[in-house]
Parts: sequence; structure tokens; C-alpha cells
Amino acid sequence: MNLGSKKEAFLQTSLQLIHEKGFKATTMRDIAERMNFDVSNSYNYIRSKQDILELFLFRTSEEFHHAIDNILDSNYASDEKLKQVISAHIQVAAKKPLEVALMVNEWRNLKEPKYSSYVELRVLYEKKMAKLLREGVKSGKFKEMNIKIATALILSSIRWLYDSYTDENSALNPVELEREIVGLVFNGVLLKH
Repeated sequence: MNLGSKKEAFLQTSLQLIHEKGFKATTMRDIAERMNFDVSNSYNYIRSKQDILELFLFRTSEEFHHAIDNILDSNYASDEKLKQVISAHIQVAAKKPLEVALMVNEWRNLKEPKYSSYVELRVLYEKKMAKLLREGVKSGKFKEMNIKIATALILSSIRWLYDSYTDENSALNPVELEREIVGLVFNGVLLKH
């Protein structure tokens, strides 16, 4: 096993433990014990537990921002863009449920200045979603609505999706989940003709 794959194994073990115990309750010693090595070896991979949290939160946030930016820059109509944003959320939640769980449950454990930077990313993402909804209203694809409430409602309805994939016994199919959520969201936002 090369250093890169050892570091990734260390990070994945850390992520799993944080998911099981919570960020505050997980120690570097816990991670080292799970990896079957001395706690001093942990520092060959990362400087601190805080660095683990930062790495996963910012890396996953970047993935979400990259997806929504590509969707917003596309020539699709607003309704199709919204479907694609929901699809992107489901795909990331299905592939990286523990990382998304960190984004939902543990981001408040970041320390400054990373905490403020992360909050800015969250707010920026919400602004991108609001922009998409405003475009949809303006183009006549979506009915008139309170954009702030609609943004919060849609994002809160898709934030929990990671939970469907952290349970090993879950048999949720991402394609079926996407269809169900898109149907629920769009029955509330599409302008009826």
C-alpha cells in the first residue's frame, strides 16, 4: 500500500469514526486504534482532527458548487436545471454519504477562520439556488413564490438524503429517489398550464 492509499484509508477510517461517534467525541487515539497503529503515526497523515473536518467539508462543498455552477451555466430551461441540481445532490449523497453527513451535522465544529469561510460557501450555494428559482419565475416556468422560503424548502428537503445511504441495509435506488423527490418538488413549483 503506497502512502497515498494509506492516507486515504486513514481519512476514510476517520470519517467513519466521526460518523459513528460524532466529531467532538472522536479522538486521534480512537482513529489510531481503529487503524491498529500508534497515535503518533496519525500525524504522518494529518496535523489534527480539525484538519480532517476541514478537508472533507471543503472538498465536498467544492463538489456541490462545481455541479451547480455547471448546471447554472448550461442552456437548459430553469425547470431542467432544477431537476439537474436535485439529481446532483442525490448522486453525491449516494456516492459520499458520510461526507454529506459531515456537511449537515458537523460543520459547526469548524474553527475560525475556516468556520466563516464555510458559512460563506453555504450562503453562496443558497444564493445560487435562489437565482435559479428567480430565473424560473421570470421565464414563466415556475409560479410566483417567496424565493427565500422556496430555496430553504428545497435545500432542506434534499439535505437529509445522505441518511438513506449511511445505513448498510438501505435499498434505496438513487434513480427512484430522484424521481420521487423531483415529482414532489415540481408539483409545488411548476406553473400549471
